[in-house]
This record gives sequence, C-alpha cells and structure tokens, in this order.
Amino acid sequence: MTDRELDAAGVGDPALREAYRRCRSLNARHGRTYFLATRLLPVERRPAVHALYGFARWADDIVDALGTGADTARRDAELSALARELDQGLRDGDSAEPVVRALADTARRYGIDHAHFADFMAAMRADLVVTDYADYAELRRYMHGSAAVIGLQMLPVLGTVVPRAAAEPHAAALGVAFQLTNFLRDVGEDLDRGRVYLPADLLAAHGADRALLRWSRDTGRRDPRVTSALREFEALTRGVYREAAPGLAMLEPVSRPCIRTAFVLYGGILDAVAQGDWSVLHRRAVVPRRRRAAVAADGLARVVAARLRARGGDGPPDTRPLDPYPAVSEEVA
Repeated sequence: MTDRELDAAGVGDPALREAYRRCRSLNARHGRTYFLATRLLPVERRPAVHALYGFARWADDIVDALGTGADTARRDAELSALARELDQGLRDGDSAEPVVRALADTARRYGIDHAHFADFMAAMRADLVVTDYADYAELRRYMHGSAAVIGLQMLPVLGTVVPRAAAEPHAAALGVAFQLTNFLRDVGEDLDRGRVYLPADLLAAHGADRALLRWSRDTGRRDPRVTSALREFEALTRGVYREAAPGLAMLEPVSRPCIRTAFVLYGGILDAVAQGDWSVLHRRAVVPRRRRAAVAADGLARVVAARLRARGGDGPPDTRPLDPYPAVSEEVA
C-alpha cells in the first residue's frame, strides 16, 4: 500500500500501516476486478476497502484449500482460530494478527456493525460441510453471510446521499450479484472442491444434476441440459443486478465511479460466459484486458468529474447512462 494512501487515511502507527499493506497485497493478488475498481476511490478510503477485502479473502482461502477429507478438520480448526481472533480484535480494536488488526481499525473508524462479520464467518463455516443447495431460497440465505454482508460492510466506507438504511438493500443485492457471477464463472472449479452452487431444483428443471455436471467436467463434453440450466442461472443473476442498480445513485458521488466500474466489469463476466457459449465447466470466462482498460478509463473520467464538482469546479454533471451489461466483443480468453 502506498504511503500516500495511508497518510491520507490518517494511519500513523507503523504496525498498523504494515497490516494495511498486507491487506492491499491480498486484494491486488486475488481480486483483480475489485482491486482495479478500488483504485478509483478517494485515496483516503482505499485502505479500509483493502482491509475488508483482505480479511474476506483470507477466510475464503482457508475454506477453499483443496485437499483430502481429513483436511476438513484442519480447516475447521483454522477457521475457528480466526473467528476467535476476530471476536477479540473487534472488542479490543486491535490484534496481533495483521489482517485482523487492519479490519478492527476499519470497523472502528467507520462504525461497521460487528454482526456483519459474525454472519460472514458463519457462512464460511457452512462451506466446510454444505456441498449443495436445494433451491434458490436456500442459496440466498447462505449468500446473506457470504456476499450480502460484504456490501453492507462497504456502505459506511463509500458513504451515501440518502439515509443508509435506504441504500442497504441495494448494497446487499450487489454483493449477491457479484457472488452469483462468480458462481457461474467458477462452476467447474467449485465442482472440483466438492461444491455445487447451482440450486438443485434449477438443475432438475432442465434435466440436469450434479452427476451430469461431473460427467461434463471430467469428459470435456457438452450437454444441452447443462447449457440450458446455466442460461437460466445467468438470467437469474442479471435480475439481481437490476435489484442492485438503483443503489449506485445513492452513494456519495466520489464513490460512484468505483462501484460503477465493479458493476460493469462483473456484468461483463456474464457477457463473457454467454459469448463463450456457457462452457464454464471446461474453461474460465474472463473479460479481456482491452475491455477492462476501457471501463477503467471511463471510471477515471467519472472520478475527475466528481472531484471537480465536489471542489466547486466546473465539472459537468455526469449524465451518461449506466450500461450494466456491456457487450464484450473481443474473443474470450
């Protein structure tokens, strides 16, 4: 993390600065889309976002470590130790563990509800034992802790121009939309970890099931029943993006370019999946670098305009419409 970001955020303690740097490193290494969007935030708010993402990434890495069945006990022990460290860190406002130290400092600075972190840890623990979901309602309950609360944690950092409670449902929906996008993109990888996030009833409605997904993954062959189910899951995901979209205008103007950029880039993953003919069981769909760069450049232009207006300058109002699902014309890598 740059000294400029930490100086702007008023982080002076050397140990705390190093803790935030570690979180930034986790964000940069694991969350390319999210990290790119974060760079469009006001400099003083970036450390907080890195802390929130860094902690979530760390917990998720514990859960997703591939290994034998015996490793479940080890992962459960690591997750329990992290939960204890988190509880104490949030109570004390500090921790010997760097990532928890940065998270506790961010929670204190922005008044983030500690219940959001407890809900997140509960979802991580569920991933150790739950391997599929009967229907979307059941999946959505899981995603409250795994995704919706991430949006709720972010909201105090981003700031709102409406009462926060009015923006919360949209922030939660955006967290869910991003995770549903990841579920669709990562169907094959999740299957290798022993998990299926596509609801069983959705699969069954198209004549598919876990066994068919496994067959397709193992043989590299396509099946129209699987493709049909993936299409429906994509349509479901786009509906959640529509739930989230009104929340963008509720954010502070200087925060909107960051979240809009993430919104568009994640939406672009859905386009990449579709253009790849829903072959996510066999290859990972990605938004090409040229498209990512173009979206980032548009976000930067919006940042400049927002900051000019915030300073009372002559920046024109940003009247460009939001295109939540930009077409990705380049070949999917």
